[in-house]
Amino acid sequence: MQKVCVITGGSSGIGLSIAQLFVQKNYQVFNLDLTPSAVGVFKQCDVSNTQQVTKIITEIAKEHTIDVLVSNAGIHYSGNIENTTEADFDKVFSINVKGAYTAVKAVLPSMKASNKGAIILMASDQALVAKQNSFAYNLSKASLASMAKTTALDYARYNIRANAVCPGTIETPLYHKAINNYCEKSGENKAQVHSEEAALQPLNRLGQPEEVAELVYFLASDKATFITGSLQVIDGGYTAQ
Repeated sequence: MQKVCVITGGSSGIGLSIAQLFVQKNYQVFNLDLTPSAVGVFKQCDVSNTQQVTKIITEIAKEHTIDVLVSNAGIHYSGNIENTTEADFDKVFSINVKGAYTAVKAVLPSMKASNKGAIILMASDQALVAKQNSFAYNLSKASLASMAKTTALDYARYNIRANAVCPGTIETPLYHKAINNYCEKSGENKAQVHSEEAALQPLNRLGQPEEVAELVYFLASDKATFITGSLQVIDGGYTAQ
């Protein structure tokens, strides 16, 4: 029987690479995203809308056993605590944290019924270390790390595993958008900033979405059945410094 993977934010960047890899591995992939994608079965969804997420996942679960959830949808926001408005804070948390909370909660009945499942939350190296001008984003990613740990403990008796993947600087559209925003505000040269970002990594380069996808697939696979409640860092050595 074909296994089923539900992914949020699977239409671009890391999410798209994950969706593509799971399709290649013969999974039936359901992609919940605002932006259409030809990879997998596209379900238009605003992950900050609790009712929408719950409805879509519940409908999927009526027809399929959900084997894997990859909660990947997220947004970036730059700013320290003083520069972060309440509206900005709420937006980051409604997508990055509430979106994950809702997706995890919605897949659990299906996973409990089958007595198995793998949940992968897309956190960040910022779940482990702080970065400047990243108050809300940093806080949201630390929240996902905590969610992975508590979910792992609460649902281990159902053979449901939960882990967080913590990428460092990965070259995605989200990365380029963040760099563009920074350069617009600072007036700095994008090529120079891009080169400086690569130089910050011990491996002297940025990570690629496909590399993160391989880690996510491993965590979802039967080769990782004793891994749960973990924070899996994939950052080119950045947090080891």
